[in-house]
Amino acid sequence: MIPQTMSREEVRDVDRRAIEEFGLPGVVLMENAARGCVDWLIELDVSGRVVICAGRGNNGGYGFVIARHLENRGLDVLVLLFADPESLRGDAAINWRVLERAGTPVRVIKDAVADDGWRSQIKSADWLIDSLLGTGTRGSLRQPFPAIIAAINEASARVFAIDLPSGLDCDTGKPVDTASPLAVNADFTATFVACKQGFENPAAAALTGEVRVIDIGVPHSMFAKTED
Repeated sequence: MIPQTMSREEVRDVDRRAIEEFGLPGVVLMENAARGCVDWLIELDVSGRVVICAGRGNNGGYGFVIARHLENRGLDVLVLLFADPESLRGDAAINWRVLERAGTPVRVIKDAVADDGWRSQIKSADWLIDSLLGTGTRGSLRQPFPAIIAAINEASARVFAIDLPSGLDCDTGKPVDTASPLAVNADFTATFVACKQGFENPAAAALTGEVRVIDIGVPHSMFAKTED
């Protein structure tokens, strides 16, 4: 039976075991997770301009897959990558190359201070997809993330967070940066496999909005084995 909630370390262990013990490629898990997000977005009647704010980790990789499938469904999509594409690794890099080859509209922001045109893109969006930071985020947030999160929160768009709102601590349900508490204020959060431990904190609900658990295709027998 899948646990109701998972900690940061438990989430990592699920990914590791799915790949190492069950032979499920990480890129397949990423595809499944992102397709589940798209299915929910379609249920929510996503429309207008969809701007995906992506970081360089796996959370950004989910955003790349979401962009591909939304574009295939006829949506007006723009991906803002707040990283050097050369810094992408693994499954995120694979899906970035797919976007490039497909000609999906993307904008690379290597220096968010010198190149601040991204602000107008966020401000003009009808929907914002938060795929900046994932469950591994801890400690103080480094720029440009505080600035990006603030811009997302100031926008009038509906905000859809991937796995958890960027800046939220997976385990505590509080902003990771205690010195400058800031996290994405999402309308919807699509979280993978199980709710995150921090979501049990009543204060987290104001940041996660409506939460839906997305099945990424890991065998349920994995959890039975863990409990034995």
